[in-house]
Amino acid sequence: MAQQVGSTSGPVPATPAAREVEAAPGGAAEIAGAGWPEPVSPADGQPGTTTASSITSSKRTTSSGVGKTGRVRGWLRRTPSAAALAAVPAAPSVVAAGPDLDLASNDPLVGYLLSAASAVDITGLQLQSPALKALQVAGVVLVVPLISSGSLVGLLSLGPRRSERGYSTDDLRLLNSLAGYAAPAMRVGQLVRQQQAEARQRERIEQELKIAQIIQQQFLPKQLPDLPSWHVAAFYRPARTVGGDFYDFIPLPDGRVMFVVGDVTDKGIPAALVMASTHALLRDAAPRLVSPGKVLGHVNDMLCVDIPAHMFVTCLALVLNPVSGEVVFANAGHDVPYVRTQGGVAELRARGMPLGLMSGMDYEERRFQFEPGDCALLHSDGLAEAHAPDREMFGFPRVSALVGKGPSGEALIDLCLTELGSFTGPNHEQEDDITLVSLQRSPSAWHQGDPELQGDQGGV
Repeated sequence: MAQQVGSTSGPVPATPAAREVEAAPGGAAEIAGAGWPEPVSPADGQPGTTTASSITSSKRTTSSGVGKTGRVRGWLRRTPSAAALAAVPAAPSVVAAGPDLDLASNDPLVGYLLSAASAVDITGLQLQSPALKALQVAGVVLVVPLISSGSLVGLLSLGPRRSERGYSTDDLRLLNSLAGYAAPAMRVGQLVRQQQAEARQRERIEQELKIAQIIQQQFLPKQLPDLPSWHVAAFYRPARTVGGDFYDFIPLPDGRVMFVVGDVTDKGIPAALVMASTHALLRDAAPRLVSPGKVLGHVNDMLCVDIPAHMFVTCLALVLNPVSGEVVFANAGHDVPYVRTQGGVAELRARGMPLGLMSGMDYEERRFQFEPGDCALLHSDGLAEAHAPDREMFGFPRVSALVGKGPSGEALIDLCLTELGSFTGPNHEQEDDITLVSLQRSPSAWHQGDPELQGDQGGV
């Protein structure tokens, strides 16, 4: 607003020169030129100076005290006095930006704004809403909901107008129209940011899974045991990048070998971490304790201390004497191994709770004598519990029947995988990790075990 600086109606008093006066927006005092007297206040009967937010005044006269030889022109910027500032009414407070809100989906304000679907005056609104209270404390008087596809995606919050008048009908119509354009744009922006965040999250997870896969592969045997008169084959395929199944061949004193096959509940990184812990405990205990039942009991007690809730480990430990063909085994709730013998398919059964459920458990040990030509299949539930498109389960009877068909070693494993693929179909998504270990005694091997063991095949 421009405003003239007033003067008396009479003749202009003689001054050293004419001058122009301008109030600078910043209020800083600056005088160009010299010799100008300080103005007197209106109380002294002389013209005063009026100030406002923006004032410009100019007056040009001819000085009688300069000898009529020319004009002197200058600029005067004066800081407003405190009295003048007090006389100017203060503008109403303005909300520069809406307050940070944590607007929960069950907040009553959300339902109210969705039902209103237009600008809402919240000065007198009463709801049990933390968000509403935060808006009112921040000085917001009008809220315009941004609604897209029936969802509240944002708010336009406005404080009081500078004119101290309420928002008119035209104002509300304009704001509602603006909200109709802004809401879809904001929703698109939210979706784009969400997709970008999900892409970054997927990339980070993929990197972590690759690292976990490399670590897990280090726990798997680098090579199969070289045992005279025995043929060993193994296969492992996780359902995800990393899994919870594991197998190992742990050398023991006197040339014996402990075969271990295990399965951790759940899949992914949590299962892989528990698998790594279980594998390390087995590797530590087996050479010292040798007995499969004692090894499983020790590992169980150690896992019960730190294993996450609702997780456990099934595990089969089988100690093989490659010279005599005798095996001693214990089972902690794992799938029963099948052995093809001359008399049919035998099951190596032993009682025991899964690892990590209850401490102080005992694990039954059983013995079995491998004859020349006998072939065993140690497996995880990823094979037997696979489902066809109609949700029929592959089942343990099918696994037993495959073992009894005659192939051994890699041929037996290939047969199991081929039958599984035909059963589940080409577009089947693997449900669980699959681990298969085949152990066959050569048909030409001589039996060198104790004859008494032939009558103690308690696992059959």
